[in-house]
Amino acid sequence: TANQKELCDCIMSSDEAADSCCASCGIAECDSTKLKKCTACYLVRYCSVKCQREHRPQHKKACKKRAAELHDEKLFRQPESSHFGDCPICLIPLSLDRSRRNMLNCCSNIVCDGCSYANDLRQLEERLESTCPFCRQSTSDTNEEAEQRQMKRVQVNDPVAIREFGLARYYEQDYTRAFENLTKAVELGDVTAHFTLSSMYRAGQGVAENKKKEIYHLEQASIGGHFKARHNLGVEEFQNGRIDRAVKHWII
Repeated sequence: TANQKELCDCIMSSDEAADSCCASCGIAECDSTKLKKCTACYLVRYCSVKCQREHRPQHKKACKKRAAELHDEKLFRQPESSHFGDCPICLIPLSLDRSRRNMLNCCSNIVCDGCSYANDLRQLEERLESTCPFCRQSTSDTNEEAEQRQMKRVQVNDPVAIREFGLARYYEQDYTRAFENLTKAVELGDVTAHFTLSSMYRAGQGVAENKKKEIYHLEQASIGGHFKARHNLGVEEFQNGRIDRAVKHWII
């Protein structure tokens, strides 16, 4: 009926108005007043930091609940691939088997064994010098030359090179330098660095033991497709009695 239509229009207008008004003071958005969403839950909008703080006691419970839901949606989403990604040459997902992929110190790319073999075979048949299958630079003749190339990549903020340099220091038990470089790699988006930092926070290697930070880095690594981090999260959930969450992690 006409009355029902008017009622629906009113409801829609109210919802739209709520979304375009500050949740604290009720001021409407206009050219001179821009509203910003709560970055934790994205449910409400505020005209100022002052309004957000004043409204916090009323909003806190709903905010934390929705933020936890959004976090779980992201955490339990099936990754498109492992943290190794795809071979940059053939675009096939890289194997989890370390022996079936190669890291190239000249360009910090990881290529599959098949592409490395095809490149070696081509060079042998055509009697070409040995070059990188991706960037075509000449291969390193000595370990010193390989380290120099890695340092050049570190200096240009290559996250993979920085992570590999940090891991080398980690295995040397130089935890201070390892932590410094792995933290930098994390800031640049490296997933493996997240996993190693979780181990350092768990064992107190170069840093104070911190369960909260350990879990944070495990979660970030899991979101990035790191299967060992995902397994460790499942173990944590199982030990804390949250069997359903543990099973979700292990299925992924």
